[in-house]
This record gives sequence, C-alpha cells and structure tokens, in this order.
Amino acid sequence: MLMFDHIGQHALLHITFSLFILVIVWWSLQSLKLEKLIWHPKSGRGMMLFILIAVAITHLVTSFFLEYLNQALNLRYLF
Repeated sequence: MLMFDHIGQHALLHITFSLFILVIVWWSLQSLKLEKLIWHPKSGRGMMLFILIAVAITHLVTSFFLEYLNQALNLRYLF
C-alpha cells in the first residue's frame, strides 16, 4: 500500500508542477512577437502553433526539474 501512496504523490507533484510551469511559459511567450515569425498569428493555425510551443517548452522544463529532483533524492543511496 505504501508504494501506491508514493506513486500517487509523485503523480500529483508532476501534474501540479507541470501546470505551474505551463503558466510561467505561457506568460513568458506573451512577449514573443509572432507577427515576425508567422504570417497570420491570430489564425487557428497560428494559435495552435503557439499552444504547441508552450506545451513543448513546458515538457522540457518540467522534465529537467523533476529529473533533477529525482537524482538529488537518489543521492542518499550513495553513502
């Protein structure tokens, strides 16, 4: 039963942290001038590209920090 509690806590941490990072990435991308990169940034395709960029950056940043946390926690097995 204890193992399932740990898995649930890890999942909750991952979801919460991902949403937090998504908000930060979305806020940061608002300063990006899409008019210089995309012909029609307000179109459906332009907005979808913006969303996909935000999700991709969120995945990269979240994976980095959660992997760092995991490796830092595994350091206790070194000694």
